[in-house]
Amino acid sequence: MMTARPQKVIVIVVFLILFFGILCLFSSCHQKGEFVKKDIFVKQLLWVGVGWGVLLLASRHDYRSFKGWGVPLYVVSVVTLAHVLFSGRAIMGAQRWISLGEFSFQPSELGKFALILVLAGYFSIKTGEELQAQPQSLGCFRGLLLPLGITLLPTGLVLLQPDLGTAIVYLFIFATIAFLAEVRLRYLAGAAVAGLASLPLFWHVLKDYQRSRLLVFLNPNIDPLGAGYTIIQSKIAIGSGRFFGKGWMSGTQSQLNFLAERHTDFIFSVWGEEWGFLGSFFLVVMYAILIIMILRVAALSRDIFGRLLAAGVAALIFFHAFINVAMNIGMSPVVGLPLPFMSYGGSSLVINMAAIGIVLNIARQK
Repeated sequence: MMTARPQKVIVIVVFLILFFGILCLFSSCHQKGEFVKKDIFVKQLLWVGVGWGVLLLASRHDYRSFKGWGVPLYVVSVVTLAHVLFSGRAIMGAQRWISLGEFSFQPSELGKFALILVLAGYFSIKTGEELQAQPQSLGCFRGLLLPLGITLLPTGLVLLQPDLGTAIVYLFIFATIAFLAEVRLRYLAGAAVAGLASLPLFWHVLKDYQRSRLLVFLNPNIDPLGAGYTIIQSKIAIGSGRFFGKGWMSGTQSQLNFLAERHTDFIFSVWGEEWGFLGSFFLVVMYAILIIMILRVAALSRDIFGRLLAAGVAALIFFHAFINVAMNIGMSPVVGLPLPFMSYGGSSLVINMAAIGIVLNIARQK
C-alpha cells in the first residue's frame, strides 16, 4: 500500500475510517439494545454523503485557485467566531455553535481550514529563504509578525468560547507550516518559550471545568465521580476489550451508558472495547498511513503552496488523531478534539473531506 499511488491509498484509507466510524457510531447510538440516538446516526450518514460530494468537487478544482480563497474564508471564520461569542449556541458550558434550524455549524472548524490556506499562501509568496535573506535579524522577525497575528486572532477568539483544544490546533498548524517554510528555528523557539512563560497567566484565564480536566489528567481518582469519571470509564472500556474485543455492539461501558460523549470525543473508547487491541492498532495504522501519504503528496508537490497546503492538512489530521487517542487512554487532558472521520459532527467531517479533496488535486497536479 505504501508504494501505491498516494491518491488511491488516501481514498481507500478515508473510506475505511469512515466505514469504521459509521459502525462505531451505530453502536454508540444504542443503549441496552435500543436505538436511543437515531437522529444523530441519520445526520451523520447525511454528512458523510455531503462530505464525499465536497471531496469530489475539491479534488477536481485546481488547488492553486484556493490561494485566493484563503483571505475571504479567514474573514468569514473570524466574523463567525466573534458572532458565536454573543449569540452562539452553548453546549456543556462552551459557546461554539451557530444554530441553523435542525443543524449546528461550528465556525472554529472552518477557521482551521482557512488558517491553513492563509498561512500556506503567505509563506508561498514570502518563503523562508526570503525571510532569512534580510540583512538584520529584526527584519526576519518582522516577516513573522503578520502570520503570527493571523494565527493569534482566531486563537484568542476560540479561547473565549472556551475551546482550549482548537486553540492548540491553530498554534500547531502555524508551527508546522512556518517550520516547513524554513523559518529560522530560533524565532519559532522564541515564540515557544514566550508561550511557555505565559502559562501561569493562562492558568488564571481557564474556566473551572478546564482546570479540573487538567488536574484529573494527572490523577483521575481525585474526582472519580466528577471530572475524572469519563477518563476512568474510557480506560476501563479500552482495557476490557483486551486483544480481540468484546464484539460489535457488545461493549458494556458504552451499551450500559457508563461512557459519556461516546459518539464524539470518546468514540475511540467504544472502538477499543468492541474491537480490542487488534482493532485499535489497525485503526491507528490507518491514520498513520493516511498522514504519511499526505506528507508524500506534499513532498512531491510542484510548488511551495501545494507543499505547505498538504503539510497543513497532515498536521491538522495528525494532531486531532494523536490528541484524541491520547485523551481516550488517559495520556492527555480532555480538550474536546474529535477523532477525524470517526466522531460525530458535520462541521468537522465536511471540512476534513474538503481538505482531503484538495490534497488529492495536489497529488494529481504534481
